[in-house]
Amino acid sequence: MLGKLRAREEIVALFKDGQTIAIGGFANHGTPNELIECVIDSGARHLTLVSNDTGDANLTIGRLVHEGRIDKVFCSHIGMNTETVPLKEAGKIDVTLIPQGSFAERLRCGGSGLGGVLTKTGLGTIAAEGKQIIEVAGETYLLEPALRAEIALVRARTADPLGNLTYRGTSRNFNPLVAKCSDLTIVEADMMVELDEVGLDHIVTPGVFVDMILAR
Repeated sequence: MLGKLRAREEIVALFKDGQTIAIGGFANHGTPNELIECVIDSGARHLTLVSNDTGDANLTIGRLVHEGRIDKVFCSHIGMNTETVPLKEAGKIDVTLIPQGSFAERLRCGGSGLGGVLTKTGLGTIAAEGKQIIEVAGETYLLEPALRAEIALVRARTADPLGNLTYRGTSRNFNPLVAKCSDLTIVEADMMVELDEVGLDHIVTPGVFVDMILAR
């Protein structure tokens, strides 16, 4: 349980062509930039990205777009990235846009063993195209299926040897949700702390959800 620190070379070797990778962050904030660099160094291509956005052009998550590593994206918006938009319009990246609240709930379901969430958001719009409509107690809902990934990349403020995580301010954003929705969760922590250095009430992501921490 105390051996979650991993050398950079070991983490780089985990990324393969065709994987689905979920990445925390919001508009370049709270993004695991060193782990993104590991993905780039691995040479992995044809990836499916699950993230709130695609960052800015050649910045944070946008580096994966710039390097041509992404084939498909599930996200809530792409407007910040001037490279993602033309790639989508040219059919070079398949983008599935999801209302942001629904996106968060689909990640939560993926990490909670749930099949999906019922929501009214998107009913009667293009967001409902091809999706199941369910009636419950006389009310109509759109079924938004759970989102899961093979690998999650998470940015934390602190991590202890067990992988218990805290976050700083709004850097928390989607990181806790991403940490729970994947088969393998890798963390980039600003600081390593000792066991019990952070009070139990301050831990946001329990170490049971964390598999590896990037060693520095």
